[in-house]
Amino acid sequence: MGKEKVILDEAAIRRALTRIAHEILERNKGVDDCVLIGIKTRGIYLADRLKERIHQIEGKSLPCGELDITLYRDDLTEKNDQPEVRETNIPDISGKKVILVDDVLFTGRTVRAAMDALIDRGRPQMIQLAVLVDRGHRELPIRPDYVGKNVPTSRAEVVSVYLSEVDEGEERVSIRQQNQG
Repeated sequence: MGKEKVILDEAAIRRALTRIAHEILERNKGVDDCVLIGIKTRGIYLADRLKERIHQIEGKSLPCGELDITLYRDDLTEKNDQPEVRETNIPDISGKKVILVDDVLFTGRTVRAAMDALIDRGRPQMIQLAVLVDRGHRELPIRPDYVGKNVPTSRAEVVSVYLSEVDEGEERVSIRQQNQG
Protein backbone atom coordinates (compact mmCIF):
# COMPACT_ATOMS: atom_id res chain seq x y z
CA MET A 1 0.00 0.00 0.00
CA GLY A 2 1.36 3.41 -0.93
CA LYS A 3 2.03 6.24 1.46
CA GLU A 4 -1.10 8.22 2.27
CA LYS A 5 -1.08 12.01 1.76
CA VAL A 6 -3.79 14.09 3.47
CA ILE A 7 -5.27 16.56 0.98
CA LEU A 8 -8.08 17.92 3.20
CA ASP A 9 -8.02 17.94 6.99
CA GLU A 10 -11.02 18.52 9.26
CA ALA A 11 -10.80 22.32 9.03
CA ALA A 12 -10.42 22.24 5.22
CA ILE A 13 -13.48 19.97 4.89
CA ARG A 14 -15.47 22.37 7.07
CA ARG A 15 -14.37 25.38 4.99
CA ALA A 16 -15.15 23.60 1.70
CA LEU A 17 -18.67 22.72 2.87
CA THR A 18 -19.30 26.27 4.08
CA ARG A 19 -18.19 27.62 0.68
CA ILE A 20 -20.42 25.12 -1.16
CA ALA A 21 -23.37 26.15 1.06
CA HIS A 22 -22.82 29.80 0.11
CA GLU A 23 -22.54 28.87 -3.59
CA ILE A 24 -25.80 26.89 -3.42
CA LEU A 25 -27.57 29.88 -1.85
CA GLU A 26 -26.14 32.29 -4.41
CA ARG A 27 -26.85 30.17 -7.50
CA ASN A 28 -30.40 29.32 -6.43
CA LYS A 29 -31.18 32.78 -4.97
CA GLY A 30 -31.96 31.16 -1.64
CA VAL A 31 -33.23 27.65 -1.07
CA ASP A 32 -36.93 27.84 -1.91
CA ASP A 33 -37.92 24.68 -3.80
CA CYS A 34 -34.50 23.10 -3.16
CA VAL A 35 -33.94 19.58 -1.79
CA LEU A 36 -30.63 18.04 -0.71
CA ILE A 37 -30.17 14.34 -1.55
CA GLY A 38 -27.09 12.49 -0.30
CA ILE A 39 -25.80 9.42 -2.14
CA LYS A 40 -25.13 6.58 0.31
CA THR A 41 -22.93 6.38 2.25
CA ARG A 42 -20.80 9.48 2.82
CA GLY A 43 -22.91 11.74 0.60
CA ILE A 44 -25.68 11.47 3.19
CA TYR A 45 -23.50 12.95 5.93
CA LEU A 46 -22.17 15.66 3.63
CA ALA A 47 -25.77 16.58 2.67
CA ASP A 48 -26.68 16.77 6.38
CA ARG A 49 -23.72 19.08 7.01
CA LEU A 50 -24.71 21.29 4.07
CA LYS A 51 -28.25 21.43 5.44
CA GLU A 52 -26.88 22.62 8.80
CA ARG A 53 -24.62 25.25 7.17
CA ILE A 54 -27.45 26.58 5.00
CA HIS A 55 -29.71 26.77 8.07
CA GLN A 56 -27.01 28.72 9.95
CA ILE A 57 -26.50 31.14 7.04
CA GLU A 58 -30.05 31.57 5.76
CA GLY A 59 -32.18 30.52 8.72
CA LYS A 60 -34.15 28.13 6.52
CA SER A 61 -34.33 24.37 6.78
CA LEU A 62 -34.02 22.34 3.60
CA PRO A 63 -35.62 18.94 3.07
CA CYS A 64 -32.85 16.35 3.01
CA GLY A 65 -32.92 12.74 1.83
CA GLU A 66 -30.83 9.60 1.35
CA LEU A 67 -30.46 7.74 -1.91
CA ASP A 68 -29.24 4.17 -2.33
CA ILE A 69 -28.15 3.59 -5.93
CA THR A 70 -27.15 -0.07 -5.57
CA LEU A 71 -29.73 -1.43 -8.03
CA TYR A 72 -28.98 1.32 -10.57
CA ARG A 73 -25.26 0.63 -10.88
CA ASP A 74 -24.04 -0.52 -14.29
CA ASP A 75 -21.43 -2.73 -12.62
CA LEU A 76 -23.87 -4.45 -10.26
CA THR A 77 -23.10 -7.99 -11.43
CA GLU A 78 -19.34 -7.34 -11.33
CA LYS A 79 -19.48 -6.20 -7.70
CA ASN A 80 -21.51 -8.88 -5.94
CA ASP A 81 -23.91 -11.74 -6.63
CA GLN A 82 -26.21 -10.57 -3.82
CA PRO A 83 -26.04 -6.76 -3.57
CA GLU A 84 -27.00 -5.25 -0.26
CA VAL A 85 -29.83 -2.81 -0.87
CA ARG A 86 -30.23 -0.17 1.80
CA GLU A 87 -33.16 2.11 2.43
CA THR A 88 -33.81 5.09 0.20
CA ASN A 89 -35.60 7.90 1.96
CA ILE A 90 -36.19 11.03 -0.09
CA PRO A 91 -38.77 13.81 0.11
CA ASP A 92 -40.97 14.70 -2.85
CA ILE A 93 -38.70 15.94 -5.63
CA SER A 94 -41.27 16.72 -8.34
CA GLY A 95 -40.79 20.28 -9.55
CA LYS A 96 -37.92 20.84 -7.09
CA LYS A 97 -34.29 21.81 -7.56
CA VAL A 98 -32.48 18.70 -6.37
CA ILE A 99 -28.93 19.11 -5.15
CA LEU A 100 -27.31 15.68 -5.32
CA VAL A 101 -24.41 15.32 -2.86
CA ASP A 102 -21.52 12.85 -3.02
CA ASP A 103 -18.04 12.60 -1.56
CA VAL A 104 -15.85 11.89 -4.62
CA LEU A 105 -16.61 12.39 -8.31
CA PHE A 106 -14.54 10.06 -10.48
CA THR A 107 -15.92 8.41 -13.64
CA GLY A 108 -19.43 9.84 -13.28
CA ARG A 109 -21.10 6.43 -13.20
CA THR A 110 -22.31 6.76 -9.61
CA VAL A 111 -23.91 10.12 -10.42
CA ARG A 112 -25.55 8.69 -13.55
CA ALA A 113 -27.02 5.88 -11.45
CA ALA A 114 -28.21 8.42 -8.86
CA MET A 115 -29.93 10.51 -11.56
CA ASP A 116 -31.68 7.39 -12.87
CA ALA A 117 -32.84 6.56 -9.33
CA LEU A 118 -34.10 10.11 -8.78
CA ILE A 119 -36.01 10.28 -12.04
CA ASP A 120 -37.73 6.99 -11.15
CA ARG A 121 -39.08 8.79 -8.06
CA GLY A 122 -40.28 12.03 -9.63
CA ARG A 123 -39.56 14.77 -12.14
CA PRO A 124 -37.30 17.39 -10.60
CA GLN A 125 -37.15 20.88 -12.09
CA MET A 126 -33.37 20.50 -12.20
CA ILE A 127 -30.60 18.38 -10.73
CA GLN A 128 -27.39 20.00 -9.48
CA LEU A 129 -24.32 18.15 -8.24
CA ALA A 130 -22.22 18.97 -5.18
CA VAL A 131 -19.07 16.94 -4.46
CA LEU A 132 -16.40 17.27 -1.82
CA VAL A 133 -13.66 16.09 -4.22
CA ASP A 134 -13.51 16.03 -8.02
CA ARG A 135 -10.64 13.79 -9.07
CA GLY A 136 -11.20 13.78 -12.84
CA HIS A 137 -11.16 10.78 -15.21
CA ARG A 138 -14.78 11.14 -16.33
CA GLU A 139 -16.22 8.36 -18.50
CA LEU A 140 -19.58 10.11 -18.86
CA PRO A 141 -20.38 13.76 -19.66
CA ILE A 142 -21.08 14.75 -16.05
CA ARG A 143 -19.81 17.96 -14.46
CA PRO A 144 -20.28 19.07 -10.84
CA ASP A 145 -21.94 22.39 -10.05
CA TYR A 146 -20.23 22.70 -6.66
CA VAL A 147 -16.77 21.34 -5.80
CA GLY A 148 -14.96 21.38 -2.48
CA LYS A 149 -11.58 20.62 -4.04
CA ASN A 150 -10.34 19.61 -7.49
CA VAL A 151 -7.64 16.97 -7.13
CA PRO A 152 -5.86 15.87 -10.31
CA THR A 153 -5.11 12.17 -9.90
CA SER A 154 -3.78 9.24 -11.85
CA ARG A 155 -5.92 6.15 -12.26
CA ALA A 156 -3.39 4.33 -10.04
CA GLU A 157 -4.30 6.56 -7.10
CA VAL A 158 -7.11 6.11 -4.58
CA VAL A 159 -8.92 9.02 -2.95
CA SER A 160 -10.41 8.15 0.45
CA VAL A 161 -12.87 10.27 2.41
CA TYR A 162 -13.12 9.72 6.14
CA LEU A 163 -16.04 11.32 8.00
CA SER A 164 -16.50 11.18 11.75
CA GLU A 165 -20.06 9.84 11.44
CA VAL A 166 -18.92 6.57 9.81
CA ASP A 167 -15.16 6.35 10.28
CA GLU A 168 -14.75 6.20 14.06
CA GLY A 169 -14.19 9.92 14.50
CA GLU A 170 -11.70 10.30 11.66
CA GLU A 171 -12.12 13.38 9.51
CA ARG A 172 -9.92 13.80 6.41
CA VAL A 173 -9.54 13.24 2.70
CA SER A 174 -6.40 11.42 1.62
CA ILE A 175 -4.79 10.11 -1.53
CA ARG A 176 -2.48 7.12 -1.97
CA GLN A 177 -1.15 4.80 -4.67
CA GLN A 178 -3.35 1.78 -5.33
CA ASN A 179 -1.93 -1.67 -4.60
CA GLN A 180 -0.39 -3.12 -7.75
CA GLY A 181 -1.01 -6.82 -8.21
